[in-house]
Amino acid sequence: MTYGDFSGALITAGVEVPYQRRATEGNTGDLLADAFSRALAESGFSSKDIDGLGVASFTLAPDHAVDMAWRLGLSPRWCMDDCHGGASAINMLQHAVRAIQCGDANVVALLSGDRFEATDFKQLVDHYNLTTRQWLRPLETGGPNAVFAMLTQRHARRFDLTPHDYGALCVAQRAWAAQNPNAVYRSPMTLAEYLEAPMVADPLRRLDCVPVVCGANAIIVARADLVRRTRNVRIRAVQSLFNTDHQAGDGLTTPLAAVAPTLWKQAGVAPHDMNVISVYDDYPVMALIQLADLGFAPDGDIRALLARIASRELNVNTSGGQLSAGQAGAAGGMHGLVEAVTQLQHGAGGRQVDRARLALVSGYGMVEYRYGMCGNAVVLESVTGETS
Repeated sequence: MTYGDFSGALITAGVEVPYQRRATEGNTGDLLADAFSRALAESGFSSKDIDGLGVASFTLAPDHAVDMAWRLGLSPRWCMDDCHGGASAINMLQHAVRAIQCGDANVVALLSGDRFEATDFKQLVDHYNLTTRQWLRPLETGGPNAVFAMLTQRHARRFDLTPHDYGALCVAQRAWAAQNPNAVYRSPMTLAEYLEAPMVADPLRRLDCVPVVCGANAIIVARADLVRRTRNVRIRAVQSLFNTDHQAGDGLTTPLAAVAPTLWKQAGVAPHDMNVISVYDDYPVMALIQLADLGFAPDGDIRALLARIASRELNVNTSGGQLSAGQAGAAGGMHGLVEAVTQLQHGAGGRQVDRARLALVSGYGMVEYRYGMCGNAVVLESVTGETS
């Protein structure tokens, strides 16, 4: 094993427990257990094969990953709790692959999900971290919408964009969502309908904000020689960076800008080679910023980037993204990863990208008080057979 070498491990399954707008019966642990069962069924492994477990959730508390291990009847040799929100899935994946390469685990289940009652979500927003609780909550800013409204204003001024431009991304993603039976917003949307949506925090409209849902996702990562499926997914590159500017920047770049050159060099491919792109879209502005950071708008022309997305020259957020499919708390970080795995295993049904072989997935999240501190990205490749 060397830096940049991710051989010897394959993603063999990626699943989603269908998202629901209303809190379902049971609890977060039930959703995670459901995701685990679905992932096992797809992977061909049994629970006895699982010797690694990673969990990301905001509402599983007071339980942790080890409590889920007990609930699932597992005795893992490797166990991880992740707290990085939208960056959690790629972070867990990076650690899981290294664990497999080092012999600390052979078959790892990674779970993420949340079940929100109205009071749960308010509690999360009000007490997201100590900074939020001490400084932002007393100001009654209304949570992340106000923060990202200001960031969107700054981005619009920098690139001379209008609401029509941000709406174009939402409309394009909704068109993908119409082909995703698990998306909570599936009805086709016009730009006029987007512009007529109620204002939430100027310039953000309701359709700029993710629908909060209940649900879960899971993936299975295994030692390559143990996999049973014929079509799997290997990792060509992963890069992560945290707290890159100590909240002293303008928020118009993410940590991805710093790691993108190494990511593409490590992967041996370029942005234009990607068949599928999943970027963390908690707001349209953040999807556009990440795409630019990752090299999909090398000349800085955001409108040209949007035109390529609308025409599907770039297949961005083919599930509909969180803006249409929904954000199930910490599962938001795994939603795009599961979609990419599904596309690369050619299991996406009506929204399947033809001959999908390469995918880029990004993670972003954990706002201190101005913008997210975590950024990571992974380049994935579809492979056939049992070895990487």
